[in-house]
Formats: sequence, C-alpha cells, structure tokens
Amino acid sequence: MSQDQHGDLSAFSMLDLFRMEADSQTQILTDGLLAMERHAGDAAAVEAMMRAAHSIKGAAAIVGLQVVVQLAHGMEDSFVAAQHGRLKLTPERVDVLLSGVDLIVQLSRLDDAGAEAWLAANAAQIDQTLNAIAGIADLPELPALPPAPAPMSALLPPEAAEPQAPVASGLAGDEPEAAAPAPRTATSTGAPAKAQAQNFDKLLSLASESRINAHQMHPFVGALQRFKRNQSSLFSAIEHLHEAIARSADPGLMEKSLLALQKTQPLKQFMLEHIADIETYERRLLAVSQGMVDEVLALRMRPFRDGIHAFPRMVRDLARSLGKEVQLEIEGEDTLVDRDILAKIESPLNHMLRNAIDHGMEGPYERIDAGKEALGTIRMEARHRAGMLSIEISDDGRGVDLEKIRQSVIERKMASPAMAAALSAGELLEFLFLPAFSLKEKANQLSGRGVGLDIVHETIRQQNGTVRLESEPGRGFRALITLPLTQSIVRALVVDVHGEAYAIPIVKVESVVRVPQAAIHTLENKQFFELKGEHLGLVSAAQVLELGEAANQAEDLPVVVIGRGKQSYALVVDAIRGEQSLAVQAIDPIFGKMRDISAAALLDDGEPVLILDVPDLLLSIDKLLHEGGLHQLAQAGHAERRKAKRILVVDDSLTVREMERKLLLARGFDVDVAIDGIDGWNVVRSGEYDLVITDVDMPRMDGIELVSLIKKDLHLHKLPVMIVSYKDRPEDRARGLSAGADYYLTKGSFHDETLLDAVADLIGDARL
Repeated sequence: MSQDQHGDLSAFSMLDLFRMEADSQTQILTDGLLAMERHAGDAAAVEAMMRAAHSIKGAAAIVGLQVVVQLAHGMEDSFVAAQHGRLKLTPERVDVLLSGVDLIVQLSRLDDAGAEAWLAANAAQIDQTLNAIAGIADLPELPALPPAPAPMSALLPPEAAEPQAPVASGLAGDEPEAAAPAPRTATSTGAPAKAQAQNFDKLLSLASESRINAHQMHPFVGALQRFKRNQSSLFSAIEHLHEAIARSADPGLMEKSLLALQKTQPLKQFMLEHIADIETYERRLLAVSQGMVDEVLALRMRPFRDGIHAFPRMVRDLARSLGKEVQLEIEGEDTLVDRDILAKIESPLNHMLRNAIDHGMEGPYERIDAGKEALGTIRMEARHRAGMLSIEISDDGRGVDLEKIRQSVIERKMASPAMAAALSAGELLEFLFLPAFSLKEKANQLSGRGVGLDIVHETIRQQNGTVRLESEPGRGFRALITLPLTQSIVRALVVDVHGEAYAIPIVKVESVVRVPQAAIHTLENKQFFELKGEHLGLVSAAQVLELGEAANQAEDLPVVVIGRGKQSYALVVDAIRGEQSLAVQAIDPIFGKMRDISAAALLDDGEPVLILDVPDLLLSIDKLLHEGGLHQLAQAGHAERRKAKRILVVDDSLTVREMERKLLLARGFDVDVAIDGIDGWNVVRSGEYDLVITDVDMPRMDGIELVSLIKKDLHLHKLPVMIVSYKDRPEDRARGLSAGADYYLTKGSFHDETLLDAVADLIGDARL
C-alpha cells in the first residue's frame, strides 16, 4: 500500500494497516476466482491471486494473525497447483476458496480486545474451513451439466430455492449485533466520512458563490460600456462645437474649444484601456471560478466500480443457491458518478439483479430446451449520455409474461377487462413498480412480496432519475435507468411564476412550447391543448404553488410539459428564462419538507431560486383535479367576449344540452356547458356567468343541490338560476323555487321562444 495512494499513514496502527491491505487483496482474490470460474486457464488471474494471497500471508504474520496466515498459505498452494495444471478450479472448489476469503475478511475486522474470544468461539468452523482448503484437491470434479432427469419439476428441488450457507456461514458472531466492532479506519463510513462530505458541500458552496460573484461583473462591464457610449456622444458634441466656433473666427473661443478638445483625447484612451482590462479580468475570474466548481465536483466523483464491486460475487452465489448458472458482465466500470448517488443506487441495483436471477433467469435445462446456453448472462452497463448517467441492466432470460401482468391487473380490479386489453406493453410493465404488485404466486426469501421494484422506482425518483422497463418474452428483460451525474449541480430550466423565479430540473422536463390562446379547448371545466396527437391538460403554475391567480394575458402562453404518459401536464408559467447550471443548496431542516419544493439555489446574477420537486408537483396537480378546484386560465380577447352575456347550461342529456346551447348561441349569448351537478358547480366557481340553466335529475349532484350551493355561496348568491325540468308538479316547482331558483320552466311546455323569453326576463338581451 503506497503512501501516495493513502496519504499520511503514520497515524494508523499496524492492525489498521492490515485491514486496509486485506480489503484490497481479498477483492483481488474474489475477482480472480470469479474470472477463473468463467474462463478456466486464465494465467493472469491465477498470477494475481497468488500475489494477493502471498501479500495477505506476509501482512498477517506481521500482526500475529496465525489463522489468516494458514488460510492464505493454503489458498496460495491451491493457486500454485492450478497454475501448473494439477488442480482445476471447479465451481465446488471455488466455493471453498471463497469461504476462505470471507473468513479472512471477518478476521480482519476483529479488534484486539475481542479477537481471542471470537477465535475460541468459532474454532470448530475455522478448522472446518482450513481442512476444506487443505483437501480441496480431493473434491470430485462434477460435470458441468449432469444428465437432465425426465420431469422438469425435478430439476430444482424445493430446498434448492433457499440460499445455501457457505462453509464459513456458521461462524458465531456473524450477525451484526454480535460481531466484534471494527475500529475506525481510513475506509470507515462513520463520522469522518460525514465530515468529509460536509467539507465537500462547504467547498462547493464557496466555489459557487465565487462563480456568482464573477457573473455579477457582467452588468458592471455593461454599465461601463454604456458610459463609454455616452462619453463618445459627448466628445462628438465637443468636436461639432469646436468646428462651429472655428467658423465664427473668434480667437478667444477657438483657443478655449481647442483646449477642451485636446483634454478629451486622454479620457477617451483611458476608458478604452480600462474597459479592455476589466473585460479580461472578468473572463479570467469566470474561468477560475468555474474551474473551482469543476474541481470540487471532480472530488465528489467516484468510478462506478466502487459501488458495484460486490455484485459479481453476489450474482454468482445467489444463482448457485437457486440451482442456476448465471454470470454478471459489467461495462463502464470507470464511468464517474457522484459518490452520494453511487451510495444511494447500490440497493436499487442490487434489487434489480436479484429480481433478474430469481424471476427472469431459467435453470440450465430449461435454457438448453429453449436453444440457449446453459450459462445465463446479466449485463450491467454505465455510461454518460447527454449529460446524464445512463445505467442499463439486461438479461437473456425468459422475460416478463405481459399477459400474466394483464390478468393480474384485472384480478386486482386495477382496470376493467376492456381497459386492460387496450394497455400497451410499456403501460403494463409500469404496474410492476406498484407496491405489493408481484407475479409470483408464492413469496420466498428473495421475492414475491411486491416491494423490490417499488423500492427501486422510489429511490431512483428521489434522485431525480427515471427508470423504464422493456421485455421480450423468451429473449430477456431490460431496465434503463437515467440519473443526473451529480446532485450537487443540477441543470435546470428557470421560469418566472407570479414574479418569482423557479427552477425545474431538466431531466423532468418533457418539452417547452408556446400555446396560442386559440388552441386551448375546455371540457368538463378542464382546459387542454393538443401536442403530438395527445391531449395535454393545462394547469396554472401560480395556482398549484398557491401564489394567486395567473396573470398571463399574452396571446401565446409559455408552457412547460412535465410528467410522463397519462400523468403528463402542461404547466403554464409567466415567462421562460432559459437553462442554467445551479449549485444545489439544501433548505434548512427547520422548515421540514416543503410541499412542491426540493431545494434552493442562486442564479448567475445572485437571485435566489427555489427548485421544484416535480413528483410532488404532480401529486398536487392530481389533488386539485380530484377536488375540482382548477382555475380557468385567462385568455386573450376576454374583454371582447364579455361584450356578450355568458350562460352556463347544466344537463346530463346531450340532446337537451346541445339544443339549449344552440338556441342561446343563435341569440348572441356566450354559452358553456356542464354534464352534471358536480361539473356545473366546478365550472360556475371558475368563471364569470350571468345566468345558470340547470336540469333537476342528474348523476352525482342534482339540480336542487346545485341551486342551493350557488345561493349559499358568498360570491355567487346573486347569480340568477333557471331550472328546466320534466317535473311539472306544483310540489316540484315549489321545491326548486324554495331552493333559490329564480325561474322554473318545465320541459313539457318547452319550446324555443319559451326558453328565450324566460332568459330575457331574467337577464335581458345578450349584449352587455
């Protein structure tokens, strides 16, 4: 272990140094054994394992861990035999050697006080492991694939579904609460790691502030440029004055004007030189400050391999415990990832791999029957793509049975049979992310409880990422995960809402468009427009964020589309400023979790900005929709439309509703319609109406209740209401009028002029 790699090691004890040595060398042993199992005869892997075992043996001898010396020596002998062709490292022999590696790791974690007691308590198991390594050559060399029994059900006996315990698994103190505590080392993740993370955050904050200060030089330079232009205008005026005086032939004035003209030359040169100097200084300041931010971010980045180094061993052991043959291939191990993101995605990736092994990968005989190799392959690839971290996990297993998902959706009453039949493959796979949704009929230790993919989806969402599933039955399954490269700097779209700046992470923005007022339609009090053949609901950002009424009266509305699929909405903002890279600042915990807000930042000009929590925002929009509280967006030409009086027609009969609407339109009124009482109540609260015409018998809310609500409302109680109903009994009329209706018209005596005369009696002509 070189001091160059680990800094000053003088503060560490010899036992601490041994732990550091054991961590790195046991990883080499694990990687080498897995490589040998896949590619027998890999001379380079054997050579590396021999060196690692020899290094561990020497280091253990120095600190007096004789058990480790014996383990490493036995493993070294096995590697020498393998190197000379006397020993073939079969999966069974690799199991034994990996058990020895695990035991070395456990022993390296012991402290001085508890080591002797732990060794005494586990002496029998330690001897068993030592004897297994010593007699490794006596293990039978089983064929790669034994003859298949006739029934496929016998291929994997029930007990094979439970993970098999390795040789060293019976060691006392394996449980976390019983294990001897390891002393804090340079690689521990306790308080020192937390303090280091805080130092990174503080450095990033300072670097970001320096960048903001550098950007604030720009308006100062702009002011100097304006001053230079004004100065040039003044100098030009002085020159014109001098020319005019020269034509007057007054020697005294000519002398004074010439003197003034001469004094302008140094001032002009001074301004030119200093503006050039300041512009150069601004460029250097921006470059240095941006360089500081980049360097601090680089300190936070770690190679992808640091978070996944244990996965190949986990995949291999888990597959063997299930009677399967699976290997993990990893590409992009050197891809850089923010250390915080890397730590948080380790568990979701683990879930994905375990699901792939348990659900997707077939047993060896089933694979051969399907025309595949007995050895299944899971591929994990990490790369930078379009400024994001892209992780792809794919396997060549059986894939997901889409019809089974469809049937499960119907059985759980999540959708009607007709709706389920219309769901696409992508929409069906989205159900796998729901809590408690599983395709397994019986849960085991690995899966079947419906929590794996739910945790994956939630964790990725919390990191401002997305996950998408694809499946090809019989060919395999693929998961595509997209994440920001870092959580410290977020690329965001900055918008204005009600005079305040807000930022939306670019990864959450589907598109940005300008929507003409003429393209906006209204149905059931919901406004929408068409984009790429789909209807997108329009929602005021000011209303969702509870900032008041939207004030945008422009002919074209600036709109940001967020969400995906059926949960897509068009967020109407006041203005779109553009994209910026923002240094994320956590909001003080004293405020708790702020609704619809995830963090804060400073714009390049120093203006504070709140970063929106898009998943939270989508929930707020859904809540507004269910409560029927969406406001109508102000539209251009509103004043012109209000030259005519506005009537709301509420009726559940399409025929009656359309007939009344056409009659009123022909008379010059503006007319909106609602399909029942609830819809009518939502619409009447969101617009300015001169009259409401309603039926009585309607689903969800009848006309009598609607009239009562209108007349009890503080803002609507003066609004005239007319009831048009088939019920013509005196008691029905009395019931309607007592509820507050201003006019009761029966459909039995209904004809065109009757309705229009009644409207004229209540509100007069159509013109305001």
